[in-house]
Amino acid sequence: MILKGLEISAMAVNCYIVGCEETREVAVIDPGGNPKAILRMLEEDNLKAIYIINTHGHIDHIGGNKGVKDATGAKILIHEADAKMLTNAVSNFSFLMGTKVTSPAADQFIKEGDIIKIGNTVELEVIHTPGHSPGGICLKTGNIIFVGDTLFQMSIGRTDFPGGSYKQLIGNIKEKLLCYDDDTICYPGHGPATTIGFERQNNPFL
Repeated sequence: MILKGLEISAMAVNCYIVGCEETREVAVIDPGGNPKAILRMLEEDNLKAIYIINTHGHIDHIGGNKGVKDATGAKILIHEADAKMLTNAVSNFSFLMGTKVTSPAADQFIKEGDIIKIGNTVELEVIHTPGHSPGGICLKTGNIIFVGDTLFQMSIGRTDFPGGSYKQLIGNIKEKLLCYDDDTICYPGHGPATTIGFERQNNPFL
């Protein structure tokens, strides 16, 4: 499996590139900005982006959608509950930063239990974990989960934004993430990677 990560420094968001070693087809998860850096990584490693997957619709996770899609033709996938954020600067909060950044509309909606196939060898299972946003998702493959802004090392996603719910987020983390083995690796939208076991034992919110 191909797995690469880069921090989009302007937004301090983690963007991940995951895909198939055989076909070199990949998904770009949360291109929050700096599409030139993302495209450069794709080109240097001879990778073909077929999907752009947004774990949710906030500006720091969708800001690079347009640049990556325009250059690669990749399909944009997001949960329907956050789809409006792609095309509405008020909904995605970019207006709060004094800009009006939007993304092309979604090409496909994804939901709980969907399997996103990439090339011959990679499958991402969609786990719907609302609470940070109504359409927040995580993506699981093997013992790896891309958790977006649902779970962080020693923390959780903010729930004070419109559409957020602390009770819902905590419930989803406990029911849909802590059910996995302790050695399951979590790659969050911000900050360092962690494991389910570490968070189970040390996260003060859990």
